[in-house]
Order: sequence, then structure tokens, then C-alpha cells
Amino acid sequence: MSRKKKKLLFLVNSLGFFISHRLEIAIEAKKKGYEVDIAYGDLGKANTTFLAKKGINFFQIPLERKSVNPFKEIWSLFFICKIFFQLKPDIVHLITIKAYLYGGIAGRISGVPCIISAVAGLGILFNKKKFFNIFFQKLLYLFFKIAFSHPNQKVIVQNLDDKKTLINWIALDSKKILLLKGSGVNLLKFTKFNEPKNNVSVCFASRLLHDKGVFDFISAAKILKKKGIKANFLIAGDLDYGNPSSLSKQEFLNIKNEKIVKVLGYQKDIPDLYSNSHIVCLPSYYGEGLPKALIEAAAASRAVVTTDTPGCRDAIIPNKTGLLVPARNPKKLSEAIQWLIEHSEERIEMGKAGRNLAIKEYSIENIVNNHIKIYKELCSKSFRQ
Repeated sequence: MSRKKKKLLFLVNSLGFFISHRLEIAIEAKKKGYEVDIAYGDLGKANTTFLAKKGINFFQIPLERKSVNPFKEIWSLFFICKIFFQLKPDIVHLITIKAYLYGGIAGRISGVPCIISAVAGLGILFNKKKFFNIFFQKLLYLFFKIAFSHPNQKVIVQNLDDKKTLINWIALDSKKILLLKGSGVNLLKFTKFNEPKNNVSVCFASRLLHDKGVFDFISAAKILKKKGIKANFLIAGDLDYGNPSSLSKQEFLNIKNEKIVKVLGYQKDIPDLYSNSHIVCLPSYYGEGLPKALIEAAAASRAVVTTDTPGCRDAIIPNKTGLLVPARNPKKLSEAIQWLIEHSEERIEMGKAGRNLAIKEYSIENIVNNHIKIYKELCSKSFRQ
């Protein structure tokens, strides 16, 4: 008599984000015999045909990233509870903040046996310098306490700052927390390591959010151009209207019209983008987990300039694989970029060190295998018969 398949349900705000950051985990779980479903809030840039071919079920639920309407939020929580009761998953894997808050609470209500809560950065909410953020921390405290109170649960964080925050803020049991460095990267996709022979290109690749430091990058480019530094400045990314920090359409048009930087738009082929760049820059103050743009830069053997903030500083080895600068400081950012432009040998060596770091720390195989181990461990402790 064959054993019943374990049901694994992913809950995420955007299907596009899931495909770019977690798809390999779902595929491997399917290979290991799990029945895999994905519940998502919005499509994003998702290739649903590809998912269907892999035999992975997916369906949309009312979960809006941008919404703060209390009635919509209550409906989202109710609907997630309903899904959990109907599907009776053995494991729910909750990704992004609303998913792990509402899903964590719904999991307690519905008696889901195993919960994984993936905290991919605590975000700008935990910038204690803003009164507004402190207010919301107090408001959300109880939500976090309940959402992370399941007896058979693991909370995955991507950097030490987030781990310390959860332990100190909600007294989360440190035994529940696992540190996994980022979403992983397929190293086999990055094969062109030699720098192009043309003028140095500095690439910003990210969603176009204010908090990602888009305007700091543009300001640094202006400073360098005024100095007569010859370099190309590239912005690869798209607007994200589901995020309150997104640039507006007018801001986007203004950047294009100003022509300080070259706006490439959304780029699907990151290995090709980085192979045609010399430096990768992410001046974020978003409150990152471990930015995929930076681990992909390491995989591509490219030197990095990023900020001394949680997540960003964890993605590099300072002065070995890249340079750290203070957040919201275009002058310091421009100086770091200029140094890398003018020191090509050191820049290339940093890129090589980054590739070694990616091989050691960021391979997708390690991330996927660790998740499968977590599923197996939680299922072995399951309290539902």
C-alpha cells in the first residue's frame, strides 16, 4: 500500500516573486513526492504555463500587498483560514510579510501541522528612526507573536540582524529560527566572467522603489559625470505599484528624459545583463533579507557597491568582494564607484572573490536541500494524525 503524499502549500503575495525566488524548492519538493500548491495574491511577472507543465497547482486569493483597508485584510485572513480548512495541507510555507502574518494566524486557527515562515527582510518598517514605523511595530506586535507561536514551526531569516530583532522584539525562541543566506542562485547560468572591453558600466538591477536607493544611484551618476568620469550607468528594473515605495510613472518618465542613466526596463536575463556590466550597485536602505541582485552579482564575478545596512552588508565581504557605503549618501556612493572604475585590477579580483563566495554560500542546491530537510524534520514532529 503506497504512502499518502504530503501536501505542501506555499502562500505568497506575488506569483512572479515566487517563481523568481522559490520555484526550485517547489520543483524539488514535487520530485520528492510532495503534492504542491501555490496560493498567491497577484500574478506579477509569472509564467503560469511553465508551472502547469511542472504539475504544480496554483490559484489566486484575495491578498493585496498595498492594501491597508481593515475590511479587506480581515477578508484575506478569513479566506486563508478557509483555504487551510479545505485543503488540509501538511505543511504551509509562508513567504512575504502578509503571508506569514495572516498565514501564521490561520495556521493556528485551522490546526495546520507544520508551518514555515520565511522572513525575507523585515523591511523599512523596522527603521527605528521613523515615528510612523515605531507606531506600526507596536500595532503589529501581537500579530507577530501569534503568527510565530505555532508549536511545530520554523522561522527562516536571511541575515543576523533580522534574527536578533525577532528574538529581542517578540522574544521568539532562538531554536525556532534558521539562518539561510538568501534565495540561492543557479551558478550554472553564470558562465561569462571576463569583463567587456568597452567603457565601464555600472548596473543597478532591482525593483524601482525609493527605498532601493534609485535616486541615490542617479545622484552618484550626476556627481561622477560632472567630474568627467567616463562610465555608463544602467538601471534595470520596473515599477512595482503594489509597493507603497514604488516610483510613480511620472518619476520614471523624468528619469528617462533626464538621460543621466540609461533605463533598460525589466530584464529577464540577469546573467547576460551582468556579463555586460563591470560593477553592480545597490544603494538600498529597504531593510533587505539578502538581496538576490547582490548574490547574482557574486555569481557573475562582478564587484559590488552597496550600503552598510542589514541584508546588503551580509551579502558581501567588505573590501574583498565589494565596497560598503553609508545609506542615503550619494557622495560616498560616487566615491566608491569611482574607486572601482579607476582600479580595474582590484575590481576584477573582487569579482573573482565574489564568485568564490557564491560557490561557497549561495548555490541554489544548498538552499533547496536545506528546505527539503526542514520539511522532513517538521513532518516527523507533526502532531496531526
